[in-house]
Amino acid sequence: MPPLLTAQSIRSGQADKAQERIRLSYEARFLRRKVLTTESGTRVMIDLPQTTSLEAGDALECGDGRLIAIEAAVEPLLEVRGAALPQLSWHIGNRHTPCQIEPHRLLIQRDHVLLDMLTRLGAQLAEVDEPFTPEGGAYGHGRTHGHDHSASHGPDEPTAHSHGKHTHNHGH
Repeated sequence: MPPLLTAQSIRSGQADKAQERIRLSYEARFLRRKVLTTESGTRVMIDLPQTTSLEAGDALECGDGRLIAIEAAVEPLLEVRGAALPQLSWHIGNRHTPCQIEPHRLLIQRDHVLLDMLTRLGAQLAEVDEPFTPEGGAYGHGRTHGHDHSASHGPDEPTAHSHGKHTHNHGH
């Protein structure tokens, strides 16, 4: 078995310079320490200083200088269309739901509660399988999702849920 590479830093927007790639779902792109396998079969220990939201288009920098591109994996999504797209996007955002915003549609992760709400609001919905690259939050913050402030966290787990583009820190 070849030696395990280690990646301890991120090169924002440098995927085009990478020699290898890893495709990860939206949820899997949020990590701190984990062994992943590139599409060519190279095993890489991701060992970042803090929990990080990797963006499609970023690259992990390995100790040997090799770059590994981060790509968004295809995942099951809900496509939202309708004449009232701005209002529909408001309702989605009001629920702190990650949302990919495009000129004529929105993409969100499949969720039966949101499906029901959006149907009642008159949205045209379709289940699709596509890469998911939702918008970052306001003030340069990346991940915005619903959360429970009373949840307990393990000793190595961050206690915040309002995420910066790359870092996980509390900022309400």
